[in-house]
Amino acid sequence: MKLKSLPFLLAAVLLAALAQAQNNPEKFFPAKDLTTVGVYYYPEHWDESQWERDFQNMAKMGFEFTHFAEFAWAQLESEEGKYDFAWLDRSLALAAKYNLKVVLCTSTATPPVWLVRKHPDVLATDEGGNQMDHGGRQHATFSSNYYRSYSMKMVEELAKRYGKDPRVIGWQIDNEPRRFLDYGDDATQRFRNWLKEKYVTIDALNKAWGNNFWSGTYSNFEEINIPLHRQWGMNLHQRLDHYRFADSETATFLDEQAKVLRKYTSKDQWITSNYIPMYDVGYVGQSREFDFVAYTRYMVYGSDRGIGEKGYRVGEYSRIAMANDFFRPLKGYYGVMELQPGQVNWGSINPQPLPGAIRLYLWHVFAGGSKFTCTYRYRAPLYGYEAYHYGIVGTDGVTPTPGGLEFEQFMKEIGKLRENYNASAQLPKAYQQRKTGILFNADNVQQVNLNKQTTEWNTEAHQLKYYKALKSFGAPVDFIRDTFDFAQYPVIVVPAYQMIDQPMIDKLTKYAENGGNLVLSCRTGLQDKNGHLWEAKFYEPMWKLFGAEVKSYDLPMPHSPGMVKFENREIPWTSWGDLLSPFPGTETWATYEKEFYAGTPAVVHHKLGKGTVTYIGVDSRSGELEKLALKKLFSQQNIPVENYPEGILVEYRDGFGIAMNYADKDLEMNLPEGAEILIGEKTIKTAGVLVWKVK
Repeated sequence: MKLKSLPFLLAAVLLAALAQAQNNPEKFFPAKDLTTVGVYYYPEHWDESQWERDFQNMAKMGFEFTHFAEFAWAQLESEEGKYDFAWLDRSLALAAKYNLKVVLCTSTATPPVWLVRKHPDVLATDEGGNQMDHGGRQHATFSSNYYRSYSMKMVEELAKRYGKDPRVIGWQIDNEPRRFLDYGDDATQRFRNWLKEKYVTIDALNKAWGNNFWSGTYSNFEEINIPLHRQWGMNLHQRLDHYRFADSETATFLDEQAKVLRKYTSKDQWITSNYIPMYDVGYVGQSREFDFVAYTRYMVYGSDRGIGEKGYRVGEYSRIAMANDFFRPLKGYYGVMELQPGQVNWGSINPQPLPGAIRLYLWHVFAGGSKFTCTYRYRAPLYGYEAYHYGIVGTDGVTPTPGGLEFEQFMKEIGKLRENYNASAQLPKAYQQRKTGILFNADNVQQVNLNKQTTEWNTEAHQLKYYKALKSFGAPVDFIRDTFDFAQYPVIVVPAYQMIDQPMIDKLTKYAENGGNLVLSCRTGLQDKNGHLWEAKFYEPMWKLFGAEVKSYDLPMPHSPGMVKFENREIPWTSWGDLLSPFPGTETWATYEKEFYAGTPAVVHHKLGKGTVTYIGVDSRSGELEKLALKKLFSQQNIPVENYPEGILVEYRDGFGIAMNYADKDLEMNLPEGAEILIGEKTIKTAGVLVWKVK
């Protein structure tokens, strides 16, 4: 090595070490603590004489932090430039008296009425030209220049006052941020500016949008308006770019706040936001200034049936499981800012959760690797839109609700795990062997959803078929992005990854050639990165990866489903089926039946370099085909799998195994040899949990 290259090498090593340190959860959450639990509190909602009693009772129950000020802009700045932090100071002091740390929120989700009346253009305008008004929340648009500027002033004042306060452990930016499809003047101009930055020239935009079609050509950027999504035939590429723009507006609004906070906050204070898990938006993960990401999750609200007749009282297990596996890989760790404490008020129907369900959710969040869990809210509200929403204590302010008691139980159980924590404990070898990545890109989800070609297609349901199969194997799963290191995953699944470019094709090819097991599903690579079909034969740039030519595809009617034969199983399908012609050396794993193309391959498999590629060219109704194909692959590659029934989840972290039962029947758990049960029993009842120490 040349001596002059040494400084550059040292710099690279230093930068790598710095990056690792910045992404180290130990900085904020000591490993020995495992997790910490908090609860929202709204001092402004209650008589000040009750505050100390409430904080004292929180601490007695086992809560270690609380959460202030997410909707308090009007209380903090009652008039423009007139700030009042005295009440918040007193709240912080009382919380600290009972050893409760505090998460502060930036309050931007609820702008005060004086701002709305002074600058009505901060209000979001929908596609029909209707403007929102004061009285709710999240009625201001991230595309309003005034809203952004006033928000940053508020954030700066909060940061100046509490950025070095040791009682404050972290910051939540906004609340459940979402994507605004705003049609106001600011949004229109910002959209045009965003397009100019992306395409530079109008000719490049016209080409990307395919504007020669239907005389859609623009002469300059100022001619472009925000697309009307409800208008039939509206340019799909323009609509996709609008979604991308709106996602960017959300992400940059959050990042701007984070940058303001960073000017004043201590290095010991973390910054995040709490997202609603949605898998057809691109803003989650786009904000670069966060230390980690957090999510919100409610499980019982009348919409998800779960498993069995009474499953609606427990909820759909994948809602927490998938959120864990989606958010954790973004930064390597995550938190849950809102977890259902009991009955809610805002659902289509608001049933009581099954006894034990709240504790089940807490354990499930923990099992996924969360560093903290917080719940909305300590006291049940007496007024407002969310009256009837349960808290940790009821409407009298002191009596614990059933969910509150389950939170208390969980916190005591975590105490027991802390006593049994072993820093040197390792994950089971078999568990690591089946680690699987699922390649995700929001653009692909949005593009597919814009042009499904059949009402039978459901993008998220398609992803879930693979995800649920993997969880039944007991596999740890990460939803990964195209920038990730693929080599750390023995198996990678790529479901309906429709838009692709040659660099990604090359990356997937290299992954398989180097020994990875690649599973591709139908619709993957159907279009280029602009959302255009290839100027080639159908899927042709993907043929080498598939190990087969795609001749055409079929979309049956729902009353006349197609049939696929996998070994001796006949499996119905309706939503998408590619008709394949395998290359020499490619195995056929499944074929179509009944139709005029009966006998045509539907699932193929071949070796590529040191690895394998499996192409599942059809979307089955039930997910049975996807599960069978994955099981065969894992078996051929000698990857050990479990065979857990639907609704049984098993995860490992920090030297502990956690089994959770969302099913409608009891499960007798077969524990690993030498396992020491710490919590629960081998027979796990519905909504039950079993925790053991790994030997």
